[in-house]
Amino acid sequence: MQPGFWTSLQHITGRSSISVSNLYGLSGVGKEEMELFSQVWPKVPVERRRRVLKLLVELTESTFAVDFGAVFRFCLSDEDEEVRKAAIEGLWEEEDTALIDPLVNILKNDPSVRVRAAAASILGRFVLLGELEELKAELQTLVEEALLEAIHSPSEDLEVKRRAVEAIAFSGRKDVRAVIEDAYHHEWEKMRISAVFAMGRSADSYWNEIVIAELRSPDAEMRCEAARACGELEIAEAVPHLAPLTQDPDREVQEAAIWALGHIGGAEARRILEKCYEEGDEVLREAVEEALEYLEFLASSPEVPSLSEDFEE
Repeated sequence: MQPGFWTSLQHITGRSSISVSNLYGLSGVGKEEMELFSQVWPKVPVERRRRVLKLLVELTESTFAVDFGAVFRFCLSDEDEEVRKAAIEGLWEEEDTALIDPLVNILKNDPSVRVRAAAASILGRFVLLGELEELKAELQTLVEEALLEAIHSPSEDLEVKRRAVEAIAFSGRKDVRAVIEDAYHHEWEKMRISAVFAMGRSADSYWNEIVIAELRSPDAEMRCEAARACGELEIAEAVPHLAPLTQDPDREVQEAAIWALGHIGGAEARRILEKCYEEGDEVLREAVEEALEYLEFLASSPEVPSLSEDFEE
């Protein structure tokens, strides 16, 4: 049996406050441990189950030294929606194709809007893998069709639809541009923000003018996503428009603009970043340092062709 597993299981089923240090025994567990876990877990009070999953997700995000994948997979079918949502979040970096069927099933059938939206988001990773030719074509099609079904469903919640739009944006399918276009012209501002997010993911220069224009949006979240999209699309023409955003009243917008300048690169972007470093506070300087490091990486690396070709006009 995995060292520390029994201690962790006893801790979870006890009454003391959940301690992170007592959860490491759930890392890397095998079939024998999961059989015991499956018998005990449903008897744990729901608030305690939520707390455990929240801490496991935080641990997963903070270190590569743990692997709670088996626990997260089991919890995809938990009766509590918060536990199921946390389980999906914990699997965010997973590329195991065995996850596709359960995630597609969740997207289509889970009763919780929040859980279906989380499933739509994580399926974007598999769309990207398909575009990188690291996923079988039939599996990529399965994922894309499920996302498109959610987007076009008249009964699906808008939160799920917007996450599906973001996820499908990685795809090179010809109909994706129309999906993003429809989302951008939607009456709900959150959907429009997701459309701009999707534009950045699409590797399609067709969106360049729209993305630059949205840098002037009165909505801080839209400015933030537009800035990141400029960086993802590497729009050199956006550099002078990004400069004012490094002084934006919203911190996230500032950081997104700095990130974008680092990814676009060039002499003007470097000048803006260096000035920002001189005038910024400690937090902003850290963001600038990371952007300059990436800019240096771009400058010193041989030119690499884009993984995604622009769409035909």
